[in-house]
Amino acid sequence: MDEKIIRIGNCSGFYGDKLSAAKEMVEGGPIDVLTGDYLAELTMAILFSQKMQRGEKAGYVGTFMKQLKEIANTCAEKNIKIVSNAGGLNPKSMAEDVEEMLKAMNLDLKVAYIDGDDLMPRLDELKSSGEKLNNIDTGEGFFEQNMPPLSANAYLGCWAIKEALDQGADIVICPRVTDAAVVMGPAAWKYNWNKNDFDKLAGALAAGHIIECGAQATGGNYSFFHEVPSFENIGYPIAEIKEDGSFYITKHENTGGLVSTGTVTAQLLYEISSPDYLNPDVISHFDTLKIEEVGKDRVYISGTKGSPPPPTHKVCMNLSGGYKNGMELIVTGLDIPEKAKIFTDELFRSLGGKEQFDDVSIQLYRTDKKNPETNEEAMAVLKIVVKSKTPEIVGRIFSAKIVELALANYPGWTTQSDIKQGTPFISYWPALVDSKKIQEHLHFNGETTVIERENYKEADKKPNQDIKIEPLPDEEMLEIEFGRIFGTRSGDKGGCANLGVWAKDDDSYRYLYHFLSVKKLKELMPDLSEFEIDRYELPNIKSLNFYVRGLLENGVSSNNRKDGQAKSLGEYLGVKMIGCPKSLLKK
Repeated sequence: MDEKIIRIGNCSGFYGDKLSAAKEMVEGGPIDVLTGDYLAELTMAILFSQKMQRGEKAGYVGTFMKQLKEIANTCAEKNIKIVSNAGGLNPKSMAEDVEEMLKAMNLDLKVAYIDGDDLMPRLDELKSSGEKLNNIDTGEGFFEQNMPPLSANAYLGCWAIKEALDQGADIVICPRVTDAAVVMGPAAWKYNWNKNDFDKLAGALAAGHIIECGAQATGGNYSFFHEVPSFENIGYPIAEIKEDGSFYITKHENTGGLVSTGTVTAQLLYEISSPDYLNPDVISHFDTLKIEEVGKDRVYISGTKGSPPPPTHKVCMNLSGGYKNGMELIVTGLDIPEKAKIFTDELFRSLGGKEQFDDVSIQLYRTDKKNPETNEEAMAVLKIVVKSKTPEIVGRIFSAKIVELALANYPGWTTQSDIKQGTPFISYWPALVDSKKIQEHLHFNGETTVIERENYKEADKKPNQDIKIEPLPDEEMLEIEFGRIFGTRSGDKGGCANLGVWAKDDDSYRYLYHFLSVKKLKELMPDLSEFEIDRYELPNIKSLNFYVRGLLENGVSSNNRKDGQAKSLGEYLGVKMIGCPKSLLKK
């Protein structure tokens, strides 16, 4: 292992990412540690369903086992450590199955696993101790609502990972740890950081956040995709972390994709709210770091400031929200709103009224064009979704009543979705729990180690960055699409969404800073006008971040949006026409 840096490569950004990425990462060039991030709020719900269907041994990410079988020999030969959160809801079973697989392969790789994140067995205990588990977004009390919990997992930090590596583990199976923890732990192990090395930890957290979503840091989902030389064999990101917490982001040679100031900035903005990025081990202040492009596909990040972590751990809870059913209908030609109205009026009359449902969503997407040149250009989409705690109410009868109107309602009736039964949906419930009540354990070599929590002093309030951004002088304005000048990156944060925006140069940022207020954002995107939106400034990376509260209702599984994860929100902003100073168009 290089004495000056630790090379940490990530092969997965979600459950379902490129299967061959693990093999490509360990064979494509030098790395010291391979990480994989497989968990999202929705993934925890999927793993719960898997466990219910397949038994108590299930509940972990099975695709990781396939990847591990492909790379285990290479990792043993090259002494590459593996740290992954693929353990999901069942890290113990995964560790046992990994050990069996390694035994069959005659490989002497030592496996550790971590637990303590699962709070389901402790909910009554936590309630008795005074924990409210209030919803972070809505303020509602968990114990006062009537949706039964399916899973409840605290986001653990990096210190159990460090301890596992300290004790000689080759493979560390994690449960619901923070996405960045799988990077922070190996960095802390390499340099033997202390728990109060906050600036160093903050840097490693930033590195982990950048590489956690795989190819999103190397040209994937990138607004300026024309800059990406090739999407063939896109490279996955590598963080080369130094002892002081600064780091390089790069990828293996002879791979597609792109690592640039832009791709790194975009990923830094992904799924954040405030620039003060909270973690159970440190608060990383993203408005303090500096990004420099230092070579082809090589970006250096330094200067990240950190402060003591908050006194609470975040908890991801998935609740049984009930059942839902929906259908998308095609409405074509003239008088589309009137056609949609007579259909929905008759549908809900035949069903016995809207009031019997817990929730009714009726959305008309005007995809039709004036004077269309094709049949498809004359079409709009009517999407109807109903929810209920009672499965029968939203079952086949709902779909059948829609079909009954096929010959008896608006002209041109047709549907673009199948007739289906009502399906259960999950309601995401983010909460906080006192960190002192988290019981984190490392299991290795038949021994259990309790991971003790430090008594951190409450962080001093971080002073505001006193950076004055002067507006550009008045000049001639030209109309152009927003996305021709500014980059965007958006995503989900439970029931909320984030929309990050950045500029490529100082003058463009000066204009962006004064132009794109919350008010202006709502003017450009009127469908956001009803939502509370917070704006955060990150002048160090020429960026703004907008946090849209409640856009995704109760999470990915429960909302009725076409884009339930808000991944396209930034591209929607990008197509909006704006007035732009003429001088910026010459850059």
